[in-house]
Amino acid sequence: MHIDLNADLGEGAGADLELLELVTSANVCGGLHAGTVAGIADTIAAAHARGVVVGAHPGFADRSHFGRVEQPVSPDDVFALVVYQLGALSALAHGVKYVKPHGALYHQTNRDPELAGALIEAARRFGELPIVGLPNSALETVCRARAHPFVREGYADRRYRTDGTLVPRTDADAFVHDPTEAVEQVERLIRAHAVRTVCVHGDNPEAVAFARAVRAALLARGFELRAFA
Repeated sequence: MHIDLNADLGEGAGADLELLELVTSANVCGGLHAGTVAGIADTIAAAHARGVVVGAHPGFADRSHFGRVEQPVSPDDVFALVVYQLGALSALAHGVKYVKPHGALYHQTNRDPELAGALIEAARRFGELPIVGLPNSALETVCRARAHPFVREGYADRRYRTDGTLVPRTDADAFVHDPTEAVEQVERLIRAHAVRTVCVHGDNPEAVAFARAVRAALLARGFELRAFA
């Protein structure tokens, strides 16, 4: 069985080059919630040099909160926000292969069918780009209804609520710190929820060591690491 390992990169966290040696897909920041033009361009070039697939990681223009605070947005707002960032990233990368919203935009589009529809329409501006999101979310439902490609994502370093959503970062038990526990969670998500890509957050101070341990454990358990796009 093969699985994709992705990381959120281009955000200025400082570990992009090391993570690009470990992952198979790079969710590259759209430049509004974090990152610099030069840094994003360097990350894209480094990904291409290593054969890592580049996807777009658009977020809210809210650097003070790293794009992680929900916003009162309309579908038109989401469409414009995502198209704007996809346009820039597509030009820098000579095309991106998928879209994974960042932070609060991820959670709002996974939960709200109207915002999900706006995200889909933005992705279609660039050629039916697959959208990455949570299994059994409103976003998945709308993608399926509109025959738009959807990729189920799991998290190695975040804990889940019983309804399948992520435990908020403000909660004490939001993060998984033990790589063994992380791999057990990932294997459960793959087998029980048909997850096709697994995320390790690039802004985590322990991101490189964590990603290395998760990668090694997945390979040891017989998984083949391969990009989904």
